[in-house]
Amino acid sequence: MNEDVLIKVQSNPKFKELVRKKTSLGWQLSLVMLAIYYGFILVLAFNPHSLGTPIAQGSVITIGIPIGIFIIVSAFLLTGIYVRKANSEFDALNQQIVEEARK
Repeated sequence: MNEDVLIKVQSNPKFKELVRKKTSLGWQLSLVMLAIYYGFILVLAFNPHSLGTPIAQGSVITIGIPIGIFIIVSAFLLTGIYVRKANSEFDALNQQIVEEARK
């Protein structure tokens, strides 16, 4: 990439918007995942017996198992949210930036 195209792209307001939106979404989703994960760790550290409580009387499945599954599933969901946003909004904005840089 030559220097002129690079300057064109970096000075494009749509590029700045794309960077801002991607950064903002990335931080938001990261904070949600960190809150979920560290919330689990805090419960584990300060009240570990609560996770060992059976779901129902006589059940061998404890509350910790669905919570663990929730943590794993939430990671996939948050990744899916980012991918969906990237494939729709971010890719369209990226394409506009590329087209404007070619002019």
